[in-house]
Amino acid sequence: MITREATAQDLEILSTFEQGIVSAERPFNSTLIDGEIHYYDLNEFIQSSDATLIVVEDHDEIIASGYALIKNSEKDYNKFKNYAYLGFMYVKPEYRGKGINKIITDELISWAKSRDVSEVRLDVYAENESAVKAYEKAGFEPHLLTMRLKP
Repeated sequence: MITREATAQDLEILSTFEQGIVSAERPFNSTLIDGEIHYYDLNEFIQSSDATLIVVEDHDEIIASGYALIKNSEKDYNKFKNYAYLGFMYVKPEYRGKGINKIITDELISWAKSRDVSEVRLDVYAENESAVKAYEKAGFEPHLLTMRLKP
């Protein structure tokens, strides 16, 4: 398996990964609208100097993806001015449980460190126990829980 930066030629398969993410998240988020949803501007991640979008290939087949985006802290009381936000973490179902998510997070964290970014964050649904465990295994720890009420 190899990791590499995504290119515009990868956008078709990456858009199917995006819909896979939406499908996986629907049971955890009743606020999502029906139909096709686009969370990401994947082309922007490919072109931006403040982002990297990587893919994992196995025998010339793209099997996984993830991105890191440098964001401003927006809070002057934080110890860091910017942080790397990770997202678009997707592994094809038949490749799950083989440590590929860890390969992706390690690569994205390394990219962030190479840009002198010391804080890395991501969002995961608290009820998504397998994803929470995977991120904890990669060294992440819970930080803040967003709660909602539909009056």
